[in-house]
Amino acid sequence: MSTFKHLSINDLIHMTAESNNVQIVDIRDAATFNAGHIQGSVNLTNENIASWMADADMDAPLVVVCYHGISSQGAANYLIEQGFDDVYSLDGGYTAWGEAHA
Repeated sequence: MSTFKHLSINDLIHMTAESNNVQIVDIRDAATFNAGHIQGSVNLTNENIASWMADADMDAPLVVVCYHGISSQGAANYLIEQGFDDVYSLDGGYTAWGEAHA
């Protein structure tokens, strides 16, 4: 069984520059997501995960973002269990992303 991979901010920048099929899901709460998020990311919640998975590309790279890169690891494992093949947890989460883009 595969496991998720860790992804640095720099690696995410390169990954999204090289491919337009990278899926980014942000598991932070809606208010925080609305206050700021990575361009093109989707706010993934318990309420929309089933419909999101029905439309998602199970083979495309999938990056999970949370606040600090901790909760995203559990979510990444869950998404692998659901059949996604190429799953990453963003190290440092949106906090690190925001600091890198300040």
